[in-house]
Amino acid sequence: MTMLDDRQTAAPWPAAYPQGYAVVDVETTGLARDDRIVSAAVYRLDARGEVEDHWYTLVNPERDPGPVWIHGLTSDVLEGAPLFPEVAAQLSERLAGRVLVAHNAAFDWSMIAREYARAAVTAPVEQRLCTIALAKELRLPLPNHKLESLAAHFGVVQERAHHALDDARVLAEAFRPSLLAAARGGVRLPLLECRPLTEWYDSPVTPRAGYRPSGNQGSWRPSRKRPACPYPNPGRYESDKPLMQGMRVAFSGDTSVDRELLEDRAVEAGLHVATSVSRLTSLLVTNDPDSATSKTVKAKSFGTPILEESAFTHLLRDVAPARTVAVPKPSPSSE
Repeated sequence: MTMLDDRQTAAPWPAAYPQGYAVVDVETTGLARDDRIVSAAVYRLDARGEVEDHWYTLVNPERDPGPVWIHGLTSDVLEGAPLFPEVAAQLSERLAGRVLVAHNAAFDWSMIAREYARAAVTAPVEQRLCTIALAKELRLPLPNHKLESLAAHFGVVQERAHHALDDARVLAEAFRPSLLAAARGGVRLPLLECRPLTEWYDSPVTPRAGYRPSGNQGSWRPSRKRPACPYPNPGRYESDKPLMQGMRVAFSGDTSVDRELLEDRAVEAGLHVATSVSRLTSLLVTNDPDSATSKTVKAKSFGTPILEESAFTHLLRDVAPARTVAVPKPSPSSE
């Protein structure tokens, strides 16, 4: 079956759509905040998704390369590769003025933002678009939201899975028909704001191979106590409805986005980040709902809705306003 051609698009091209895209894929030493990029690729596309050029580089992570069995990049291969500060300008040239597009874009963006912060450079990215979120907007009949499933749906052949350049190519080829379908259907693109990190505090701990540092080892900024949520809890999250300010959200297990950063986004949206699960919890966010952690066990026993991280970050872009604002209780010592 021949894919959609932009000349076949009946409706005029949406004026609100971006003028250019940078389809990105990065391979990393792991998923935690202290992990590093080992390779990066960018396909630059024009407003209608046509490929303009592409770029690829290895990056010396200055540490163990992590899951070599996934990305295939050994310490010997990476030893002579440039450091991230040495390729930051080239990457910036390809990202500037474009929407960053990635599959699970929150992860790729968070890794890129951290590398820029370490290099004391501001990333030239203002918006990102996740192709998982776009596939959901288009209601594509995918068995799951893996890149290989999206590629198969559009007839794109993967040649080297988990190689940054080939993954970026595959995504670019799958993104174009997705973009055309969105334009034809008048679908609003799921664009999210990117807020570059401006400072970084390295962990004194050197991660070991296959080791994921805990959330307390190193941070992109000093930890601080979060203010109380000003909105009352509206109750549990309901499927196919937006999140609402005041909802109590708990997180369990590893997240692709730095946990503190993910919690910050939730707080900024007006949600209450809870450290445990109770009958008042509105939803639990976890990438492993079948795990037997105390939070997932309690959530299931209470009937608390459970969402994957990608679905949660997608919902974060359009949180419904609270109906009322909670009135703070006076302290016992107040008169």
